[in-house]
Amino acid sequence: MNRWVEIEFDCLPLRTITRFDIPLDASPKYQAFCHAVKAAMEKHGTHNTYFLHNAKCRYHLLNDEDRGLIEFAFQGTVLTGPNDVKTITCDLEVELAKETCDWLTAPVVQWFQETVQRSVVVEFDRYIQAGDLEKAKARMKQIQDASDDSGGFVGMYL
Repeated sequence: MNRWVEIEFDCLPLRTITRFDIPLDASPKYQAFCHAVKAAMEKHGTHNTYFLHNAKCRYHLLNDEDRGLIEFAFQGTVLTGPNDVKTITCDLEVELAKETCDWLTAPVVQWFQETVQRSVVVEFDRYIQAGDLEKAKARMKQIQDASDDSGGFVGMYL
């Protein structure tokens, strides 16, 4: 383990969303995802705004794989500056997903939930610097182009 904090997420650039209808046969989980994205767009707009989902943040407090882990699941919006080169802020829903700390208390969990927000800001800057933001935008443009070329249908739930 080389990193103090492990963060994973999928990134959806909100400016790439052009349709707001939810498929009638969508699963409840997908419907909830669509509603969360829609709410993020209504709250923060689409310019320089990214929706993070399927996301986890892990803190390892001890040098032991079986003890001292605090893991949070999160989703929400990251906002960048005008040129998409720096994270300005994030608005995340964070919940404790897993822990192996028998000494963990509610105030500590609350403090770490706030720390997740700060950790994501730092990690999203690293994501931008690695060029992954441009790759995400390119993937979404490719999907949108394929959808436009096929009359709006690429495949189930795309």
